Amino acid sequence: MAKIAITDYFDSPSAEELEILGELVGTGPGPDTEVLLVWHDKIDAEYVKDLSKLRGVQRYGVGFDNLDVNYLKSKGITCCNNPDYGVDEVSDTAITFIMAISRGVLRYDSIARKLTDTWQENILPHIKRANQTKVGVIGAGRIGTSVLLKCQYLGFQTMFFDPFKESGHEKVVRAKRVHSLSELLVEADIVSIHCPLSPETLGMVNQDFISAMKDGAALVNTARGGILSDLSVLHDSLKSGKLSFAYLDVIPQEPPGDNILIQAWRDQPDWLQGRLIINPHTSYFSQSSILDLRRGAASNALRLFNGEKPMNIL
Repeated sequence: MAKIAITDYFDSPSAEELEILGELVGTGPGPDTEVLLVWHDKIDAEYVKDLSKLRGVQRYGVGFDNLDVNYLKSKGITCCNNPDYGVDEVSDTAITFIMAISRGVLRYDSIARKLTDTWQENILPHIKRANQTKVGVIGAGRIGTSVLLKCQYLGFQTMFFDPFKESGHEKVVRAKRVHSLSELLVEADIVSIHCPLSPETLGMVNQDFISAMKDGAALVNTARGGILSDLSVLHDSLKSGKLSFAYLDVIPQEPPGDNILIQAWRDQPDWLQGRLIINPHTSYFSQSSILDLRRGAASNALRLFNGEKPMNIL
């Protein structure tokens, strides 16, 4: 049995993992496993009850809502995540969404498909210049900060809400800092979410959240699907125009089940075309980022195994 075991998602160790971990790494935890490399599996008391030698849990990705961190810590098991590998990929996806919303390019594409007698006079009246558009970022960690900086390079006005970020971060990123979520929602033309899924953020984007948003504002979520309480809360808001756009890389249930919004997304009625984008949770990926992910997780798993102080302890 592997001393360092891949729990799920990957069928076998990669060349990068083998180079770093050698014969220590394999798939499938067993009684001799001391460190887990985890993708989606829920690591809790039930999972680890027979892993008596387990000393560390290393997430491949950034989020750690599938780890029962408090229980594992109580058993002396160190938990780590891997927050460095996809910063540019996720922030670039968010920026792509923001730019598409700002210029209306996907909505224009859907409109243009039906035009035969008129053309360039078919404008979207809500379109504003970037320097007149406020992008509000919720969560100013690595990815949120990257989004703020990239938005500034493109000329957007920027603001953020993050009660956990150290004082003075607003000066580093040269963005307006607000001290309440409601203040951000009432001002921002585009709200981009970059916070982790936690008891505090679970279901945060609900009907009250959307009602507090500026009329005609847009929503971008490349963080965690569970931050959205339910896809249904977006349906009526998009149809009424309360929300102008909702562009999502993550959703509460992946893949989606039956839902009024998902049905509309599949059917593409005229009122929705170009206004709702759903990607299959792929903003993390590039050919380079997946290599960084596996190298970074393996290197930290080796630190855990060797009893060295690991990086990114949760």
